[in-house]
Amino acid sequence: MPTRLIGFAVAIALAVLAPHPIAAQPGSKIPRIGILDAGIPHLFDAFRQGLRELGYVEGQNVAFDVRSASGRPDEIPLLARELVRANPDVIVSAGTLPLQVLKRETSTIPIVAAAIGDAMASGLVASLARPGGNLTGLSFLNTELSAKRLEVLLEALPGIRRVAMFNDPNTAQVHLAATDAAARQLRVKLLRYDIRGAGDFERAFVAAKREGAEALDVLASAFFNANRRQIVDLAARNRLPTIYESREFAEAGGLLSYGQDLTDLFRRAATYVDKILKGAKPSDLPVEQPTKFELVINAKTAKSLGLTIPQSLLLRANQVIE
Repeated sequence: MPTRLIGFAVAIALAVLAPHPIAAQPGSKIPRIGILDAGIPHLFDAFRQGLRELGYVEGQNVAFDVRSASGRPDEIPLLARELVRANPDVIVSAGTLPLQVLKRETSTIPIVAAAIGDAMASGLVASLARPGGNLTGLSFLNTELSAKRLEVLLEALPGIRRVAMFNDPNTAQVHLAATDAAARQLRVKLLRYDIRGAGDFERAFVAAKREGAEALDVLASAFFNANRRQIVDLAARNRLPTIYESREFAEAGGLLSYGQDLTDLFRRAATYVDKILKGAKPSDLPVEQPTKFELVINAKTAKSLGLTIPQSLLLRANQVIE
């Protein structure tokens, strides 16, 4: 076969095998996806990427209606109300407060949780297997992870006895009991500070240092993630070794993180939206739980704090940031 014909045949084959965008039917409206963002646009970028991998192209066969609280929890109720009034085909959000507010605002618009600490404890679903309402999505094991995070912190810093703990009161509070139980077993005293807004962080750090905290455990929260740069900077300024829920904090300069891969959860949320847009009911879609957890250590931050992370922990890390 002539070279030119071979090249043409290969091009045709590649075109057939390549993924194609899902085309909107002539005369049909483009589906609109509402996004209620607590202030974590980098994670919703992963959700959008997941949609692109499924063939959705913005402006061609999907449109987005975005509301962002930019790390300010007090703005969530108004933004949720606005988004529901816009009546999108499905709404995607993450975090206990945004999802609870959305559930109060609508019982008919499908809601996908890209990440929620404890879906059942938050009262968002009847069960993981059969959510039973208009909300489904991905829930991570926040209660178990909170206890494990404290263990990792103590392994990194053996000998510490007073640990500050930042808690978001807008999250499901069942994980506090697990963290308290872990603290008693590890024989450390927890100094709890409830954070209701970005203005509370600096005051909490001052109080923690005054009360003799030797380290800090920042519990899982979408709003803490939205304000991660401020938290990490204050931890460095106060020279307080800190463990966080996910790698975004360690990449921003935090000492340690242990938890689920949030980017993976948000990308997988796209599959829920795809199924709903194709006719599936949220009540029939089981809530998924992650199987992928990662330990990230920022060795550069450890050095700046004068700390030596035990080799046993370094060997278990999924990533060590030099």
